[in-house]
Amino acid sequence: MSSHHFVKEQQEPALVILDLQDFSWERLSGLLEWVPTVLVAEEAVDQVLSWGIKIDVIISSERFRNKNTQLMEEQYPLRFLVSQSGEHLKEALYYLLASDHKAAHLIGFSRQDSKQLDEFLDKMDLTLFDEGRKYYPVQGGSFKKWFPATTVEIFGPNGLPVQIRNSEMDMILPLEFVTQIELPEGFTEFSAATLIWIGEEV
Repeated sequence: MSSHHFVKEQQEPALVILDLQDFSWERLSGLLEWVPTVLVAEEAVDQVLSWGIKIDVIISSERFRNKNTQLMEEQYPLRFLVSQSGEHLKEALYYLLASDHKAAHLIGFSRQDSKQLDEFLDKMDLTLFDEGRKYYPVQGGSFKKWFPATTVEIFGPNGLPVQIRNSEMDMILPLEFVTQIELPEGFTEFSAATLIWIGEEV
């Protein structure tokens, strides 16, 4: 899939690929449908290229860049974002903020490390794809959404009371870091005093 002929206007969520372990081409191709800006950590570059995906930015060490300068021609226009800290995700998100992106999908980032995202959540919409689920943040207060009959995962601070209301329940439960709950088809409302993440099956 090539994005050479599209002008990107930062309308679509960017795609940040840190690792593709356990992530299939079928799931990834759905996220590429609208030709997002694609940032890839050096560890995932070979896999991404083998799938024929056009890369816009590679987040790498200086050593990796120096060994792979031919990619700048093969994937033109491509830029390397050299990460001095080795924190590829933070480098990617700083880059996206600087280039006026408002949202990003993160692949290969564990939901258990979500605290690292706190400083970015006021500035952009972030969605994590981890272990077969799509997680999005709910920043305190109430959040209402229509779901098919499904099991969602909620995680946040241990013991945090979360109110869950829908056609079949109105309950408050304390989180146990990760809590799974079955929802009926229809609207469900979640209320919590502070940030929680909700994970849907994808």
